[in-house]
Amino acid sequence: MFYWLWQTLAAHDYVPVLNLLKYQTFRTVLAIATAQLVVVAMGSRFIRWMKARQGRGQPIRAEGIERHVLEKSGTPTMGGVMILAGLFSGVLLWGDLANVYVWAVLLVTAGYGLLGFMDDYAKVTKQTTAGVSGRMRLAMEAGIAMAAVALIIVFAAKPPETPELLTSVAFPVFKQWLVDLRWFYLAFGAFVIVGAANAVNFTDGLDGLATVPVMIASAAYGLIAYLVGNYVFANYLQLHFVPGVGELAIICGALVGSGLGFLWYNAPPAKIFMGDTGSLALGGTVGAIAVATRHEIVLAIIGGLFVAELLSVVIQVAWFKRTGRRIFLMAPIHHHFEKLGWSESTVVIRFWIVSIMLALVGLATLKLR
Repeated sequence: MFYWLWQTLAAHDYVPVLNLLKYQTFRTVLAIATAQLVVVAMGSRFIRWMKARQGRGQPIRAEGIERHVLEKSGTPTMGGVMILAGLFSGVLLWGDLANVYVWAVLLVTAGYGLLGFMDDYAKVTKQTTAGVSGRMRLAMEAGIAMAAVALIIVFAAKPPETPELLTSVAFPVFKQWLVDLRWFYLAFGAFVIVGAANAVNFTDGLDGLATVPVMIASAAYGLIAYLVGNYVFANYLQLHFVPGVGELAIICGALVGSGLGFLWYNAPPAKIFMGDTGSLALGGTVGAIAVATRHEIVLAIIGGLFVAELLSVVIQVAWFKRTGRRIFLMAPIHHHFEKLGWSESTVVIRFWIVSIMLALVGLATLKLR
C-alpha cells in the first residue's frame, strides 16, 4: 500500500521522505518491524480467546513422548493465525502489490494456511490427532502449488538473457547449467513447495523447534531474492538474473518478523502452538520463494533440517512396513533424540545451531561458481 503511495506521490515530490520506499532493503526492515508488532500486539488476547474456545487444546499423541502428554495437554493451537496476520500486514503495507511473484507466494501462503486451519479445526473439534485426510490434503496442496507456479510462468517477466529460465532448473555451483523442463516444471515446482510445507509440518513437534529454523531459512532466501533480483549483484556473482523477484525480500522480512513475534509466546514452555495453520503455510511460503528465485535445489541445503525430519519419517515408515522393525527410536528424528535422553531445550537449541550452519553453507553456493 505504502509503495503504491510512493509511486503516486513521487512524481509530484509532495513528500520527499517517501523516496525511501523505493528501496527494497528499507521496506524489508519496515516489514520485519510491522509483522513483529502485529503478532506481539494480538498475542495475549488471541491466546486467551483460543483457550476459551478450544477447551482441552490440541490433542497430544498418546504413543509419543510420555511427558509431553502431561506438560503440553491443554495448550491451544492455531497460533499460525497470528503468524499469518503479521506476515500479511507486513507484505500488504510495504510490498509492491503489482508484482506477480508477491501474489504467487501469497497464494501459497493463504491456501496452505487455510488447509492447515481446516486440519487443526478437525483435530480440536474431534479431539483426535488425525485431521483432514492425508491424500485429500496432499492433492489440494499440489493444486495450489501448481496454480502458483503457473502464475509465475505465464505472467512473470522473462529474463532477457535466459528467457527459458522460468521453466528451468538451475544448479548451484554450476553457473551455466540449466535444464529446461518446459511445462513439466509445474510438477517439479509443486513437488518442491509441497515437500517444503510437509517437511516443516513434521519439524513442528517441540516448542520453538520449527519457528527459528523457518526464520533462518527466510532470512537466507531474503538475501538470495534480493541478489538474484538485482542485475548488478546477479551479474557480479554470476547468478541467473530474475527480474522482479527481489520484491520477495519483503515477504521474507515479514516472515522473520512474524516468527520473532510468535517466538515470544512459543518459546518453551509454549503458550500456544502454531499448528498446521502455521507450519504448512510457512513451509509452503519458503518453498514457493525457493521456486521463484530459481534456487530450489539450494533449499535442500538451507532447509536441510526440514529434509532430515521428513526423511526420518519416510525411512521409519518404509522400513517398519518391510521388516517390522524401527531404525529410529521414534520419528520424526527430534523425538529420537528425546528418547536418547536429550532434554527438549537441548534438542531445540542444537537443531537451531544446525539450521544456522546449513544456511551458511547454502549461502556459500552463491559465490562458489
